[in-house]
Amino acid sequence: MEEYEKNGASHHGVSNVDENGTPSQEELGVTHWMWHHLSSQTIYFVLFQFASFPHLVHSLHEKLMEKNLRKGRDHLMWVLLQFVSGSIQKNPLSEFLPVLKLFDFLYPEKEPFPVPDISHAICVHQMAATCIWMHLAKKAVGPQDQTTLQRAFPNCLRLHYEFLLQQSQSSTSLNVSSNDYRLALLCNAYSTTPDILTRPMNIVLETIQKSVVSSSPLALPLLDSLTVHSKMSLIHGIVTGIIKSATLKTNNPLPPALVETYSRLLVYVELELLGIKGFIGQLLPSVFKPQAWVILHTLLEMFSYRLHHVLPQYRVQLLSHLHGLSEVVQSNQTQLNLCIENAALRLIMGLGSAEFQQPHLTRLLSDPKSFVWKESEELNRAFILTLARTINITGIDTSSWCGEILRLILQATPHQWSPNTLTCFPPAIAEHFTQSKATRESKQQLKNAVDQEYSRWSGMNNESEIVNHFAMPGTPPLFLCIVWRMLLETEHVNPIAYTVLDKIGARALSSHIRYFCDFLVYEFANSGGGQHVNKFVEIVNDIVWKYNIVTIDKLILCLALRPLEGNEAQVCFYIIQLLLLKPQEFRSRVQEFVKEHSPDHWRQNGWHDKHQAFLRKYPEKFGPDSMADSMSGSGHLPVYFGNVCLRFLPVFDIVIHRYIEIPSVAKSLDSILDHLGGLYKFHDRPISYLYQSLHYYDKKLSDRLPLKRRIASFIFQALKDVRPKNWCFTEAFQQYLNSTPRSMQQQEEGQTWQPDLEHFVRLVGRLVETITNKSPCPFPQMDWRFNEFPNMGTHALYVTVVEILALPISPQIAGTALIDTVLKGYPLIEYGSIYDWINALGLILAALPESYWSPFYDRCDQMLDNPVLTHWPYKANPFQVFNWKEALHYHHDPQWVQFLAICHSVWHHATPGQIALLPSFVAEKLKPLIKKEEQILFLFHMIGPSLQRLHTENVGALVGLTLELYAILEQVDRYYGNTPLKHMDMICDLLYHIKYMFTGDQVKTSIEPMIKKMRPVLRARLRYITHLSMEEIRYSNPPSALTS
Repeated sequence: MEEYEKNGASHHGVSNVDENGTPSQEELGVTHWMWHHLSSQTIYFVLFQFASFPHLVHSLHEKLMEKNLRKGRDHLMWVLLQFVSGSIQKNPLSEFLPVLKLFDFLYPEKEPFPVPDISHAICVHQMAATCIWMHLAKKAVGPQDQTTLQRAFPNCLRLHYEFLLQQSQSSTSLNVSSNDYRLALLCNAYSTTPDILTRPMNIVLETIQKSVVSSSPLALPLLDSLTVHSKMSLIHGIVTGIIKSATLKTNNPLPPALVETYSRLLVYVELELLGIKGFIGQLLPSVFKPQAWVILHTLLEMFSYRLHHVLPQYRVQLLSHLHGLSEVVQSNQTQLNLCIENAALRLIMGLGSAEFQQPHLTRLLSDPKSFVWKESEELNRAFILTLARTINITGIDTSSWCGEILRLILQATPHQWSPNTLTCFPPAIAEHFTQSKATRESKQQLKNAVDQEYSRWSGMNNESEIVNHFAMPGTPPLFLCIVWRMLLETEHVNPIAYTVLDKIGARALSSHIRYFCDFLVYEFANSGGGQHVNKFVEIVNDIVWKYNIVTIDKLILCLALRPLEGNEAQVCFYIIQLLLLKPQEFRSRVQEFVKEHSPDHWRQNGWHDKHQAFLRKYPEKFGPDSMADSMSGSGHLPVYFGNVCLRFLPVFDIVIHRYIEIPSVAKSLDSILDHLGGLYKFHDRPISYLYQSLHYYDKKLSDRLPLKRRIASFIFQALKDVRPKNWCFTEAFQQYLNSTPRSMQQQEEGQTWQPDLEHFVRLVGRLVETITNKSPCPFPQMDWRFNEFPNMGTHALYVTVVEILALPISPQIAGTALIDTVLKGYPLIEYGSIYDWINALGLILAALPESYWSPFYDRCDQMLDNPVLTHWPYKANPFQVFNWKEALHYHHDPQWVQFLAICHSVWHHATPGQIALLPSFVAEKLKPLIKKEEQILFLFHMIGPSLQRLHTENVGALVGLTLELYAILEQVDRYYGNTPLKHMDMICDLLYHIKYMFTGDQVKTSIEPMIKKMRPVLRARLRYITHLSMEEIRYSNPPSALTS
């Protein structure tokens, strides 16, 4: 830990001080994010006692003195102020006195500094040193601390101190403005002085709590200018106000400015305990308990559309909360139920490998029923699709828990999947559904049941009798089919139907929608086309937009997830296309929203007003007007962040995937993307979605290059105007995406752009420059708190892998080119950075599907079967040739050490599924090639560094690999016959290392027969592994030589 403090945090601080002086406001953008990140990391490491604050300050002082550096001192003091202000009340003054040494060195001036311009945010950095001294001085005169500062206030900071003191005593009004930072300065300087802090903090809270009309949140620059301690006070005041409002049961909506400000505060990772943890663990339960549905709806909306980086444990916890909410919220709370379902769908679609690994998996498995939705087959299906993608991409071992979750899901909502989807599932899930098929009635049976129920509807005259029959739980869920027939024959909806729908409730209506979707497919398939189709589309459109019985997003989601195949699947997706594109209602909303709104909500203070104008122009209703007038549960809840366009995005994700699965309908995807693809500029995870799509459907897209290009192109085009230039793809690839598409035949014949090795060198080099913090960075600076990825390195890796997946070449060609960037491009790589290139190559290969690994496996075969290993030509021994430093020093052929380093990098970064394949790869591909000592030594050098990881993650794979090593040794021993082995001792040393460090006696029984077949001298060296007696060693028959 001490080494980390000296070489880690302190090193970064000195590095930043070295590069940056005290900048002007214009220069702030260049260094802002580096210092902001450093501030967050310092808080985290010191707060959780991973680093000692006094030791950190001592290390900084020593290094600054050594280099005589004072540039960037204000930024450094701003970083230290974050911790000092937040922890000085709970810790003794002696913990903070080392800071005084920094004052002595960094601020030697005798003349007072002028008061900085308070209209610029940089002033809070320039006065941070004064704020620190004020906190220390207050602590020194406190009754609980006998330590004194024993020195006068630095004269150079005197004017700053006098300014702050004057402002704290002044009656002049303070403004919450982006060009007046007096309020922030007072909060930072007096955050531990409640009497003075109350005034500026109350001004802030009053500004955002004035009334519902108040829609301008606190600007992000102002929030950034507050210390962590001040932000904690602010977030505490907001949460307290929300809980009080919920407890009073006034049912008044929250002020938009307060909610937007709260959402901006939740992005600060250093506020985790009071921030997102408090939101999920304290605020939501406190709002739910008094059933403050208005506030609950607003908070769930805020989470869905404003929070970008939420840790896995909180996502899993919230998903469990939503499941509980869905069962308690009144069924006729249509809008709230829809909000809960959409939030759950977004969470489920966003689950990844982190949630399905420890320790989050334990929470998931401790109560799997809390994640199984009894009345929403669609959410259960979305969970299965997400699980399938995660297993395929990461290869995590699901043998111990996957079957139980699938069983519970099928028990709650029995269903099946179409063959097109099953072929994409990993074997564990596909086999489960193949073995437990749910029965489905035929379309003709469904038609007969609808005819029967409609006849019953037509024959009933008593309203009470009608409601009791059709809303009764045991009645077949066909009421939407009846509404369809009603509109088809009478062109209006009977008012009694609204009463029935209200009694059925929003949750139970889901099953009615599923039957309605199947019925629609039957009706469209037997319509004969022409005017009948137009009439049918008009009726469905009226159900959605005129009568507001079903929302378009819920209907399309249900249609997309129906387990149809063949002609029925084509009809279903034809219906989807017609409903989305033929009527104007949805298309016009999307076009208007995409044109007038920006996804960069954190940069806007008028987002709410603009959004409300959109909702006034395109009002949303969550139930029929007559039902809303008479039924208590359908009151309209205030909408701050969501609308039908944004709700449709997770549904759109599923729709695109279903189009990919069914080749016969994929061509119609083009028109949908042309008209609605612009929505993806509001997608919160566009690159992740693109990565998952191209990775999961790698086999289906490998020979469909135009479709692959189209999917990558439409997301890139959607984001082109809201992202800076070159934010993701290389210029060559952008030209490929922007070029006029050739005919399908020309593209399929390969008459398109083909990237060469130079392109891959540039691509990998860009990633290397990013993760090594080379200046200037290849990517433009972005606010990573609101970006899809939390840092530049992760962003660079994902966009690199996505570009490789979308290239118009086969996986084999791409995989070969990636390896050649190091093996053939070695002369072009800057001296000293080869390790970074090999590390980047491992990262990239680990993120690619299995098809991209075949060139790597083939290269392993070629290296082991190389004549150099079968007929050793060098005077140097293998340990010298396979050692990086010695190989370069003595000018041995570098290909051996380079490829070994690639192997180490690849298997170090490999996913659990990829590393688990190592034993079978050695057994099936490499073992038959190995006959010579040099070959087995090269194999040991290849896999040696991976043994520790296998021991930690997959003991079964380690045991299997160990058995293969003994089998290979026995094979080499037989090949040599009576010829002596030169490196027997080194080989045995490794086997003993594996025994004592990893396997113990787990393999003893299995390897004993193999060791008994080896030559006596080898058996003697291995006798402590199998505990053979000297008599057994002496009298066993020696091995016979193999013929070449």
